[in-house]
Amino acid sequence: MKALTWHGRRDVRVDSVSDPAIKDPTDVIIKVTTSGLCGSDLHLYEVLGPFLDVGDILGHEPMGIVEGVGPEVTAVTVGDRVVIPFNVSCGTCHTCEQGLHSQCETTQAREYGSGASLFGYTKLYGQVPGGQAELLRVPFGNNLPIKVPHGPEDDRFVFLSDVLPTAWQAVEYAAVPEGGSLVVLGLGPIGDMSCRIALHRGASQVIGVDLVPERLERARGRGVQVLDLDKHGKGLADTIRELTGGRGPDAVIDAVGMEAHGSPGAKLAAQATNLLPSAVAAKLMEHVGVDRLHALYLAIDIVRRGGTISLSGVYGGQTDPLPLLTMFDKQIQLRMGQANVHRWAGDILPLLTDDDPLGVDTFATHHVPLDDAPAAYEMFQKKRNGAVKVLFKP
Repeated sequence: MKALTWHGRRDVRVDSVSDPAIKDPTDVIIKVTTSGLCGSDLHLYEVLGPFLDVGDILGHEPMGIVEGVGPEVTAVTVGDRVVIPFNVSCGTCHTCEQGLHSQCETTQAREYGSGASLFGYTKLYGQVPGGQAELLRVPFGNNLPIKVPHGPEDDRFVFLSDVLPTAWQAVEYAAVPEGGSLVVLGLGPIGDMSCRIALHRGASQVIGVDLVPERLERARGRGVQVLDLDKHGKGLADTIRELTGGRGPDAVIDAVGMEAHGSPGAKLAAQATNLLPSAVAAKLMEHVGVDRLHALYLAIDIVRRGGTISLSGVYGGQTDPLPLLTMFDKQIQLRMGQANVHRWAGDILPLLTDDDPLGVDTFATHHVPLDDAPAAYEMFQKKRNGAVKVLFKP
């Protein structure tokens, strides 16, 4: 089969690799019909090379048609249409039963002290072959795949693999009070969808911050009050306070993470890890930290006293300093974590109808053949051609 594989920093290629096979009696093989390109994939493209091997198959946002099932699979059959959550979760362990599928005790990458394994996402998360491919082996076939109806285009359902539950959890964790205010930092796929969900769930004021004109305009078109980071610069925090009654928003979602602008030194540190031997670079990233915390610092600054910060952007280091005195003094509540896809699927599925209240049918900006994936990664990383959400068609 064809699959997108990692070969080095900013070097991904479509290779011919062996087809996946059923290994365990509850495995499922799906023929991938659509797979998304996630902002988290850019971390693999740019800085997480120390935790990848040449040939690793990328991608964690797939859906498709069941092509084969193990002898103990009863929940799905050949021909079913399914979305595959990015968490590789068993569905039956203690943490899964608590709705914490991203912490699945069966698939935790204990060697690295990490949570549940993820499709297509480095040794840190199990080094499981990903879904930017023609075929995908899916374990836990009775609990992991999410069945969806035939009929609508894949765009209706594919975001259930990651974007929708990640954004839903971000809004849930933000705990915006009824009629309250929310600032979303970063209007990439997760930030954009978080704005839509927050408005759908009753937030009276949603402010989105970004510096890419196409992303700002896209959010504005959905009723979001947008602020251009380039235009407001150092005065951004004061502007946000002015827009929120002088005290700051009730909640802030940081949907940026370690891609944040504003820390050239940290950017150079991240890039430097790619010049070191893999073992050395891995230890540096695990224990020293190379994150760029501008967005998180901004969130701490602008949120009102007693407010909530919901962290959905991915951070990778371990020793970045946080202003704990300020956080304590402001009585900030901080919630974070990988999305627990199955925890929120039941809330989201009823919204994936012809009425399309969240705009999923038109959410993708680019549909790209898998053969063109390397160019799409570069386009998305450089934020060219209005790329907000890219979907691959094998």
